[in-house]
Amino acid sequence: MRILLIADAFNSLTQRLHTVLRDLGHTVCVQLALGEHALREGVDRTSPDLVLAPMLTTAVPEDIWSARPVLIVHPGPLGDRGPSSLDWALHDEAREWGVTVLQAAAEMDAGDAWASVPFRMPTGVAKSDLYRGEVAEAAVQAVLLAVERFADPDRTPVALDPSAPDARGRLRPYHDQSHRRIDWAVDDTRTVLRKLRAADSRPGVLDELHGTAYYLHGGHPEDELRDGTPGRILATRDGAICRATTDGAVWIPELRRSRAKGSPPAWKLPAADVLAAHLADVPDVPVSPEQAAYRATYAQIRYTEEGPVGFLEFSFPGGAMSTSQCRRLLAAYRAACTRPTSVLVLGPERDIFSNGIHLGVIEAATDPVSESWSNITAMNDLVEAVLTTTDRLTVAALPGSAAAGGLMLALAADEVWCREAAVLNPHYRLMGLHGSEYWTYTLPRRVGAETAHRLTTEALPLSASRAESLGLIEASVRDTPAGFRTRVARHAAELAASDSTAARLGRKKQRLEENEGTRPLASYRAAELDEMARNFRGGPGERYPELRRAFVLKTRPLHTPDHLTRLCAPPC
Repeated sequence: MRILLIADAFNSLTQRLHTVLRDLGHTVCVQLALGEHALREGVDRTSPDLVLAPMLTTAVPEDIWSARPVLIVHPGPLGDRGPSSLDWALHDEAREWGVTVLQAAAEMDAGDAWASVPFRMPTGVAKSDLYRGEVAEAAVQAVLLAVERFADPDRTPVALDPSAPDARGRLRPYHDQSHRRIDWAVDDTRTVLRKLRAADSRPGVLDELHGTAYYLHGGHPEDELRDGTPGRILATRDGAICRATTDGAVWIPELRRSRAKGSPPAWKLPAADVLAAHLADVPDVPVSPEQAAYRATYAQIRYTEEGPVGFLEFSFPGGAMSTSQCRRLLAAYRAACTRPTSVLVLGPERDIFSNGIHLGVIEAATDPVSESWSNITAMNDLVEAVLTTTDRLTVAALPGSAAAGGLMLALAADEVWCREAAVLNPHYRLMGLHGSEYWTYTLPRRVGAETAHRLTTEALPLSASRAESLGLIEASVRDTPAGFRTRVARHAAELAASDSTAARLGRKKQRLEENEGTRPLASYRAAELDEMARNFRGGPGERYPELRRAFVLKTRPLHTPDHLTRLCAPPC
């Protein structure tokens, strides 16, 4: 079928559905919801068999849904209605939730149902992680079921009956700040974490610190620090602040200043950076990756071992990696390489692997050009360390998505294993960057020069299964986030025990030496950084500064980007 995706943004779920539908043979196009006129133009231009709305906060015009089928993906169980479905699910600590595909109607979320898929709510997971994980999985299942039913002329949607046994949802109001407000003098740790997680990553929890209003983003438990003065900042670590609760403490990684009328725009930044002027007497309490693995505390990097396999886990807010984060991860990687292991697995326990350099920190820097250079240099140092490791096999395990330099970090490993739900974006063009992280060395070696050129210029997302078929990754695994971690551990142990591992390491070292004799890695790095320096400085024809700022501020585009408006045929 010809399917038009309409969405407020080409976000993770929209990208996932874009890749899945194309892989199944559908022709897919995207139209951003930039006003009713733009939606009508998109529909007229593509003349779709089906319009699908995976992420939409405004109503579809009646003249569109009354003239052709429009299906709405709602992140709630059958019967659920309202704009804050996941927020309420987390706020109420629901044990089960779901995703429902509805026919567009005059009343939002009240149309007939084409499909509804339930899922069990994971514990201790924030909204953004939940959305990219269990919600996305259920959404894909529900959409594919709805598309299959829609294609059957004998199938019709089911009218919603609020009294039906399977209609567990209900109409809920907007989850505003009156529901999110933290009363530090009363709320215990569990309540604080529940409120923080229900607001991640948007809109955050509005609060006041040192006389200024901020939105708090992210929430993690703390197992040791105690004070007794609820709300007090006890410590910092990895850019996060630790605040006391009535019975413990929580870590808050990021803050966003509340924008007063006439004030400059603000975006999420590491909390300790935002409050630096007020933290002179607050101790920084680092925790080693080895210690963090056995504690219930906030740590961006953890390290564990299971026999001959080392696991270097990292998780950075939003997948962005600042200069300091890259350097800390490099130090942890080097330390892991001193351990008596034969396989080293890199990647988070769940969610995003990495999206590359931290555009928010760069935009906030006094000198964004200098910070861009520092960040890409630190990222390159990390990738180089992985590329030149010859005494053990390295595996990048991706439970979630990766993009740009973050994906190139993964491709530096000897093997890349992805959960099937991961969406990969092997390109930099949409940020006005040539790209670095040794991509001109790794990408053509995996997929060939022609395919590497196409992937980096098309700037479209890839499914993990499609990436495997291209040779970009070694394995695409269908499993839950928890199941994927278990399977990675088992396969890594098998790899370590294999009789061929020693011979493979010898070939790896020999191949690297031969490549260095032909063209040194330093040559690839220098050529890439020459281009990046030009991008960073701006000037005529260079759009990185403006595109970076638009990305950080989430500026609403004037039109749907050209690469999305093309009708994308199924991949060859």
